[in-house]
Parts: sequence; structure tokens; C-alpha cells
Amino acid sequence: MTGLVYVLHGWRAGHFRRNLFPEKGELSVGALMDVLKKHLRFERPAEGAPYNILQRLTYLIVVFGLVPAMVWTGLAMSPSFTAGFPFVVDWVGGFESARTIHFFVTVALALFLVAHIAMIILAGFKSRMRAMTVGVKETV
Repeated sequence: MTGLVYVLHGWRAGHFRRNLFPEKGELSVGALMDVLKKHLRFERPAEGAPYNILQRLTYLIVVFGLVPAMVWTGLAMSPSFTAGFPFVVDWVGGFESARTIHFFVTVALALFLVAHIAMIILAGFKSRMRAMTVGVKETV
């Protein structure tokens, strides 16, 4: 339910359109390579800078791809749910396919979590955690 509320509110408030959907020119190979090179050198973005294209694409994949796939395959593996809604398991190709997809989505989400935490630590753990938890941005 929390994820559904997040998506509905984000869509209604324009968060996805403003902050996550790529703008024109951002999906070019050159633009992606520039962002990737900057991140491989661990350059810190300016405070308050909008999401870069890699962050935007990653969040879109997680929010609209991996999380729904996790829920759908989880429901497809539930005998009590599929007894009432057998099409759920049919759409993923059966119970074995649901388990396999669920496993790989779990691995992808775990890797996202580890990378996300590593980036927070590299960007300044204390200031980022304060900004996320109490809304206070430290000025340098």
C-alpha cells in the first residue's frame, strides 16, 4: 500500500515528471558517458542539484519495474492468491518462472540497496542522513 500511495502521490504532484523522467538530450550516449565518468571519479554533486540521468533511470527502473515485478511474482507464488486469480501465475509463465524472476529481482533490489548505501556514505553520510530524516541541510 505504501508503494501505491507513493506512486499515486508522485504522479499527481508531478514529482516523476519534474525529477525522474529524462529530459531531451539526456539519453544520448555522450551524456550518459559524461555522467558515468564523473561518478567513477566520485565527484560530489552540488548541494541541491537535481538527479543526474543515471539516478533518474535507476529510480524509474526500481519504482516502475523491479518493485511491481517483485509484488507480481510474489503473488504468483502464493497458492491461496492464485486459487482465486489464476491468470497472475499464467502471465509470468508458471510457478517455476515466477520463482526464477522473483529471485533475480530480489538480487537486483539487493544490489540497488548496497549501491545506494555506498553512495550515501561516499557523499557524506551524516549530512545526507540528517537531510533525509529531519530535513536539515548542513551548509559548509
